[in-house]
Amino acid sequence: MDVTTVIINYQTPDLLETAVRSFKDHYPDVPLLIGDNGSKDHSKNLIEDLSSELQNTKAVFFEENIYHGPAMDRMLKDHIISEFVFFLDSDTETHTDGFLEEMSEIAASEDVYAVGQTITVNERGFKDENGFEIILTPYLFLKRAFYEELPPFIHHGQPTIHNFKEAHERGLKLKDFPVSDYIHHHWRGTADRFGYGLGIKGKLDYFLNKLGF
Repeated sequence: MDVTTVIINYQTPDLLETAVRSFKDHYPDVPLLIGDNGSKDHSKNLIEDLSSELQNTKAVFFEENIYHGPAMDRMLKDHIISEFVFFLDSDTETHTDGFLEEMSEIAASEDVYAVGQTITVNERGFKDENGFEIILTPYLFLKRAFYEELPPFIHHGQPTIHNFKEAHERGLKLKDFPVSDYIHHHWRGTADRFGYGLGIKGKLDYFLNKLGF
């Protein structure tokens, strides 16, 4: 199982410690990369302590907050060489193991790109049963080689939206998997404290979506 797990943090050390320790309790041998998005609190000290204490755990520190999607992209392009990558949000708590093995087996199929909890969204990233499928980022398992051929993850409420849209157009498959049976996601742990940082564009997208555009 050639997989690297990645957790992106921005100034939520309390949540991050739970996410890291609970994952490592079940997968101590799986490489874990913690990417810190320019935190100005004591996150760096915690991450350094976790990296020293827990085996196969390393840290990457960005100088500033480049936001979640671009940080995921940077980790994929600059810091990971494994066949598969598993993104785990900092506001999660892993309750049991077995999911990485199952997701890895599904992703091993030639035309499968990503595995996880799917939802259907429109072009703006809002839920829409007439749209196209994406996989939620809190627990996203993907094949790194395919990612390199697709548009990058972006700063967006759904950072995978352009990436997954083109994946569909190329005939790559996204497979639904009940990962929430294994991992609890607290939802919006970072966003509730700091927002999405989307500014006027985020408000405009929300408004236009309400109008049906």
